Amino acid sequence: MSTLGTQQPAGGAREGEGRRALITGLRGFTGHYMERELLDAGYRVFGTAMPGDAAGSDIFPVDLCDRAAVAAMVEQVQPDVVVHLAGIAFVGHGDAEQIYRVNVAGTRNLLEALAAGPHRPSAVLLASSANIYGNASVPFIDENVAPAPANDYAVSKLAMEYMARLWMDRLPIVIARPFNYTGRGQSENFLLPKIVAHFRRKAPQIELGNLAIARDFSDVRMVAYSYRRLLAAAPAGEAFNICSGRSHSLSGVLDMMAEIAGYRIEVRVNPAFVRANDVLTLTGDNTKLASVIGPIPTRPLSETLRWMAED
Repeated sequence: MSTLGTQQPAGGAREGEGRRALITGLRGFTGHYMERELLDAGYRVFGTAMPGDAAGSDIFPVDLCDRAAVAAMVEQVQPDVVVHLAGIAFVGHGDAEQIYRVNVAGTRNLLEALAAGPHRPSAVLLASSANIYGNASVPFIDENVAPAPANDYAVSKLAMEYMARLWMDRLPIVIARPFNYTGRGQSENFLLPKIVAHFRRKAPQIELGNLAIARDFSDVRMVAYSYRRLLAAAPAGEAFNICSGRSHSLSGVLDMMAEIAGYRIEVRVNPAFVRANDVLTLTGDNTKLASVIGPIPTRPLSETLRWMAED
């Protein structure tokens, strides 16, 4: 059960009762929490997994780039709501061609299948990224800030958003632009899980990249909650920042973990981890999100880090 609480509509009926939800990338980091959030709301949850993964009665191993396979899966599920999480999610992924193929063409295959089906979903949420904003020169980034993507991952997500507009007259598409978020189960390829893992092992030192970066970090459980609330509200054609509205520097994160773990770690900067086009600061404005879903249950980052450290 989601520890953030699942708000249900008045009258006792659960939000998803009798409804079918499709989560692409169900077995990924976010997919795990999204599944719990939707199950708690009463949905029957279907999902896609990577080809070669074990199938289940409601789990379909599907390559998003296989147009026919995606169409067959959608025809079988006939979802009422869709959360599209599957894709290349790591900014440092080395295969640029795969980033574009999966994030753009794979998403197109999904939208094409949904639009062609006899059952029209009430909401299709596409997970984009706040990386599309690049190095924005404003203190708080809202949805009106002009995109300025600074890496292939960000360009692929912006291209996905533009491509999705071709389907907005046929599908109730909602764009989510999450800023950085974390939690238990996230790969150590990502910054905060890497830091937490080093402290849990009592490692004497850690190699990091650009220490000047600052990020708006959220708890994955808040992200899943926000996605579910957007599915319920279904503000078609709109984009929303998913964020806490506060940034934390890398040094601040290290200080929090030092307090949690009871010791300070030696930090070494590895030039190989410093990206030439790294986005230095990302701080989001979640005013638009709150206007649609209501109060956002943000958590102090220290609380999320402690939860991860005690796993």
